[in-house]
Amino acid sequence: MAQRIYNLDGKTIWVAGHKGLVGSTLMSQLKKRPVNLLTVDRSQVDLRRQQDVESWMAREKPQVVIIAAGTVGGIAANSRFPAEFLYDNLAIASNIVHAAHRVNVEKLLFLGSTCIYPRLAAQPIDEESLLTGPLEPTNQWYAIAKIAGVKLIEAYRREYGCDFISAMPTNLYGPNDNFDGETSHVLAALLTKIHQAKINEISSVEIWGTGSPRREFLHVDDLSSACIFLLEHYSDELHINVGTGTDLTIRELAELIAEIVGFKGTFAYNTAKPDGTPRKCIDVTRISQIGWAPRIDLRTGIRQTYEWFAAQDQHFQRRAYS
Repeated sequence: MAQRIYNLDGKTIWVAGHKGLVGSTLMSQLKKRPVNLLTVDRSQVDLRRQQDVESWMAREKPQVVIIAAGTVGGIAANSRFPAEFLYDNLAIASNIVHAAHRVNVEKLLFLGSTCIYPRLAAQPIDEESLLTGPLEPTNQWYAIAKIAGVKLIEAYRREYGCDFISAMPTNLYGPNDNFDGETSHVLAALLTKIHQAKINEISSVEIWGTGSPRREFLHVDDLSSACIFLLEHYSDELHINVGTGTDLTIRELAELIAEIVGFKGTFAYNTAKPDGTPRKCIDVTRISQIGWAPRIDLRTGIRQTYEWFAAQDQHFQRRAYS
């Protein structure tokens, strides 16, 4: 285990985006620690409005901030709402980072995404690959906003000496994910489609693209443990990758989900739809060297996620699957 350089115990911590996939899991894990947790709803503070953010932070005075808030989604959502994906995420990052500096926040963690890396980056993708080539067009709006957030962290460290850090998680999944088929990420979208096909006795499920792109997946519980670990053990200008370092094809993912769900049908690959980046597997050497590793394998994680998903009440199912 790496030497602790910052102790969270006794600190007042604001999890921005506490109701989302990452934020809600972080809240659960942080509640096990002797810390004071702050949250604020969108109805009270619009994180896209600088004055709202600065006034609230000046009043509440968090010592630690985790930026897990943002507008997120898969290929379909990125293509449909490019302005929201770019503006919302730019505004949230810039407002919180600047306000954190103004109120002397002791430690800040900005969560980005591995979509910041070039579409054809050498695999596995290391942190130095940032800005070495063109982005994947299907998620460029979100990626550009996250790149700006990474650079904000670097800039505030350099100019003001702020102990702000950035982490780039790979594709996430887990309980409390977005399972809306129109706006969700690939694993949640496939889980929804395959479950629906099973319960409605549909013999074939359509999958966007060829099924050949390779993706890496990290359970949200593992990401949350990594966030807490990094807050206490990491302080560097360079952002750090968080993942498993292993990947599989979309076809293999669909087959694994079908096995877990109990779907016996077939898959129809719609090659008129985009594949996205051909491969995205990250190099996790740096976070491994400082003492963190994931604990939940993909099969176990998907099974746990599906059990949570299937256990939701009928009202949730009708709303999510309609």
